[in-house]
Amino acid sequence: MAIIEGKKIKIFSLSANRPLAEEIAKTVGCELGVCEVNYFADGEINMNIPETVRGHHVFVVQPTQTPVNDTLMEVLIMCDALKRASALTINLIIPYYGYSRQDKKSRSRHPISAKLVADLIQTAGANRVIAMDLHAAQIQGFFDIPIDNFLAMPILAQYLLKKKFKNIVVVSPDHGGATRARMLANYLSAPMAIIDKNRPEPNKAEVMNIIGEVKGKTAILIDDMVDTGGSLMVAAEALMNAGSDAVYAACTHPILSGDASDRILKSSLKELICTNTVFLPDSKRNEKIVQLSVGKVLGQGIIKILDDEPLSGLFQLETEEIR
Repeated sequence: MAIIEGKKIKIFSLSANRPLAEEIAKTVGCELGVCEVNYFADGEINMNIPETVRGHHVFVVQPTQTPVNDTLMEVLIMCDALKRASALTINLIIPYYGYSRQDKKSRSRHPISAKLVADLIQTAGANRVIAMDLHAAQIQGFFDIPIDNFLAMPILAQYLLKKKFKNIVVVSPDHGGATRARMLANYLSAPMAIIDKNRPEPNKAEVMNIIGEVKGKTAILIDDMVDTGGSLMVAAEALMNAGSDAVYAACTHPILSGDASDRILKSSLKELICTNTVFLPDSKRNEKIVQLSVGKVLGQGIIKILDDEPLSGLFQLETEEIR
């Protein structure tokens, strides 16, 4: 337990990303609370919290990453346990929000799963959600409780600025990511380009055209997540074929399903710069994948929330040490 501004707080980690939770707790200045997550033989989840949470502001760290249904159920069951144990507030730190890609009805009879997950979280008893780079900004409107959408862009931009690239162009892999690409382009004082892409089915993409000048430039692809890596590989090859000198990629959430890590290693990409919102086991790491930490900014966010201070200052790019 820690006391900040006279408020008792506890931070717990569920099973998905304990190293990130430890970084957050260290930034806040407390130890992680003890939480036991067990699975019955048939896959049911059992939760035990062997310490009091009564009257505490509780923060639970859990990206809903693979296996998504299990990590999501852990969040819901933990909320229920905390609610029944009289926690004062239940604050969920969900750096990667699973089901976020299903944020609208793209076809008839399709679900809006991101809204369903929001409803489940609220029904379970959460008082606040802290996420990072939601796939779609409108997901914030699916909640009737406070939701803070933290930005990883300054962390990614600071790393790229230290590279001191010459003659760069920031590239959005599709039209939907243009706003994100423009933000990075502004940070780097660089022009941007957009890949006109057709997606015949999930996790498959075909490049139709490249809008913007990329020949003779170092291209930096920017997206919120990399799943199978298929779209990324197609985009990187299209940029090289269009005359780019080199291609780098940056994302917030390195999901890297299946053989995505091997595909990146064998690709023409120089690096994939990502964050630790999603835990990567050693089997998914390689020399092309650079993982930056968001633990400090999330920890500082907790402190500011408890102090009733604005969060906007956390997303300013610090350039003094770069200069």
